[in-house]
Parts: sequence; structure tokens; C-alpha cells
Amino acid sequence: MCANGVAMNPVTLASLLMIASGSIHAVVNAIIKGGKSKMASRAATDGSSAVILLPATLLVPWPVGAWGWLAASAVVHLLYLYAMIRTYEAADFSAAYPAMRGTAPLLTAMLSVMLFGEHLAIAVAAGIVLIGAALFALVFHRHLGRAALGWALTTGSMTALYTIADAHGVRAAPTPFSYIVWDFVLIGTESVAIFAVATKGAVFADMRAAWRPCVAAGALSIVTYGLALYALSLGPTAPLAALRETGMVTALLIAIVFLKERVTAARVVAVFGILGGAALILAG
Repeated sequence: MCANGVAMNPVTLASLLMIASGSIHAVVNAIIKGGKSKMASRAATDGSSAVILLPATLLVPWPVGAWGWLAASAVVHLLYLYAMIRTYEAADFSAAYPAMRGTAPLLTAMLSVMLFGEHLAIAVAAGIVLIGAALFALVFHRHLGRAALGWALTTGSMTALYTIADAHGVRAAPTPFSYIVWDFVLIGTESVAIFAVATKGAVFADMRAAWRPCVAAGALSIVTYGLALYALSLGPTAPLAALRETGMVTALLIAIVFLKERVTAARVVAVFGILGGAALILAG
């Protein structure tokens, strides 16, 4: 509701929610990147989100009509979670985060057009080209090695796929909150399980050592992706997915101030190139 008593346009509200979601997402990922064990940090963060929201499963409707989308999102998250950890193990936060996140709106826009018939305006096409150019700038300036780039592109691809699945799922569920709650509970359980299997149970000792910051990250995860899912229930998928990447400015500041990474001019240009592409996609 605006100050003059006029209701806010749903798409405008969704856009504001996505901007907030993007910045909080950068904070969550910085906590994970800063952990001694990236797998433990990811598992503890997602597990905390699941535990926090588990009681809410008794308060929201069953996500009837959305179980298929929840299952699809869970399957995609299997590869997403592993690829994200491998990216953070192979590259600095200020290089890895833009590459992972910059790929997502690019592919989300393309898949939304090809699979679901969303209109591709000229501005959107220009944004896709600009994002691609910014990603190549990271590669050509040797800020991402071949392995890191491969994992980053895989992470971005999986982000695009689960964003599309979740966008349709949150719209198909009886209420957005029903989908949000069950999505976090399922993904959190899955995250702990896959990293436990990958490390033959060793991850649990590292999770106990990292639980304090990861509980905070888990709570913030609920806020950031909860806002994103609610926004996707209100507006079009591709532009909103692009707008969420404004959080890369926050990620750049975190890398400089808190992680003490050396951020070169090329990285800064790449980040703002990706942001410019996201803005063009939004404008389209």
C-alpha cells in the first residue's frame, strides 16, 4: 500500500521484493563461501532453513497441484548444490558469484521464451548479449580457470532451471506460502543428505563447528528465496529473475570489505555489465 492509500502495482511490488532478495542472497552466499568447509556450510545453512520451517508445514495447505514442480526443483537442486560448492572451492567470491548469477537470467530468459512462449523484446535480447560479453570478460582476463568456469556455468544453468520450476510451482500451489514452506523443507533435507553421502558422514562434524553463522544464513535464506518465490507468484519469470541479480553489487562490496579479496577493474566492469544486461532484460 502506498502512502496515498493507492495499492501498489503487483509487478512493482514483485520488482522491489526481488531487489531486496538479491542483496540478502549475496550475504548468504558470502557466509557459505567464508566457511572452512563449503559443503558443511551449505548443508548447515539449508538444514537450518528446513528445521526453522518444519513446524509451518502444519499451518499451510498441502501444495496440491505443485508436487510435480517441487519434485523437479528438488532434482535440479541436486546438481546445483554440488556445482555451487565446487565453484566456490575453485575461485574467489568476487569472480565466482557474478559468473554463477550472471548465467541464470540469461538462460532463464531463453528457456522462458523457448519452452513457455514468453515474448522476447529487443531490450531483452540486448541484455542477453551484454551478460554474455561480461562473462567472457571474466574468462579472458583469467579470473576464472577452466574448471571454475565450468562449475559456475553449471550452477547458473541449474539456477535457471529451478527458477522456472519454482515460478510455475508457486503459482500452481494453493497459496504461495504453501509452496515456499515445502520447498525449503524438502531442499534442506536433500542438501544435508547429499553432502552426508558425498563425505561419508564426515560433513556432520564440520557442520557442528559452523552452526552459528549457518543458522543465521539459514534464516536469511528463508527471507531471500521466500521473497523471490512470492515475487514470482506476482509477476513474469524472466524479468524478475534478471532483477534479482542486482545483488551482485552487494556481493562485490562484501568481497572487498569482508573477504579482503583483490577486486580488479575487469571484475568490476564484468559485474556492472551483468547488471546492465539484467536491467535491459527487465526493461523489455
